[in-house]
Amino acid sequence: MKAILVAGANGQLGHELARIPCPTGYEVVALDRAALDLTDPAAIAAMVASRDWAAVINGAAYTAVDKAESDVVAAWQVNALAPAAFAQGCAAANIPLVQVSTDYVFAGDKQGAWEVTDPVAPLGVYGASRLGGELAVRTAGVRHAIVRTAWVVSAHGNNFVKTMLRVGATRDTLSVVDDQIGSPTSAADLAQALLTIAVRLAEDADAPTGTFHFSNAGAVSWAGFAREISAQSGVRGGAAAAVVPIPSSDYPTPAKRPSNSLLSHSAIHAAYGIEPRPWQAALSDILDELIGQNA
Repeated sequence: MKAILVAGANGQLGHELARIPCPTGYEVVALDRAALDLTDPAAIAAMVASRDWAAVINGAAYTAVDKAESDVVAAWQVNALAPAAFAQGCAAANIPLVQVSTDYVFAGDKQGAWEVTDPVAPLGVYGASRLGGELAVRTAGVRHAIVRTAWVVSAHGNNFVKTMLRVGATRDTLSVVDDQIGSPTSAADLAQALLTIAVRLAEDADAPTGTFHFSNAGAVSWAGFAREISAQSGVRGGAAAAVVPIPSSDYPTPAKRPSNSLLSHSAIHAAYGIEPRPWQAALSDILDELIGQNA
């Protein structure tokens, strides 16, 4: 059995990677913080060297975007130094590395979807630290795929879908930002894409490497996303609050968010044939798990 090491078992993505079916002959070994301290480069190096891994997927990250503004060292430890340790260890052992990154590496000021070749210009500590992780991987001499994603949601952990359902159960209306657009991403769909890439890298020395984008297909604002969550929840008998659109200026946060988080899928489709499904369909699967099938 070939083993794929996954860091970040506590998170939405790690949870999905641990439970999706693997190709024949493969297994996922997903480690949480208790099993692998991501602030300890020596521990990461030892884990990478502990067995002949087929591939490593680093799905762990410091994702508290606002807290990162005042918790700079911790954000950089997990988002930049940990990827550096994974990359160095994988390069030494000739193990391919799949590193997850984020739309926050961009300034968010572009019209249309961001291509993998567009210039990066993070707006805060979170995006800068994730970009640091990308640079560490790119310069370590490891065979790698960096996969940027955005707006990750699932039936597990803390995310926008669960927040809207929880708050919507106690309020008639929800005020939600309407001037930030993006592509919601099912953690399960992202996990499948990452596993596909990891297995290909493990089996094919000539598999495409570099930077790719993955999210579900389609553009929507946070307010539009909230409306669809309420609509799909309502037909299942769940919370169905009305959504009132507001500008970002009405909801100030310590960290500035990108206005445009849309990600182009052209690179991942060309390299791996991955064609993400619409975000509405992915949301439906999440709500099936959280609430149940359509009433």
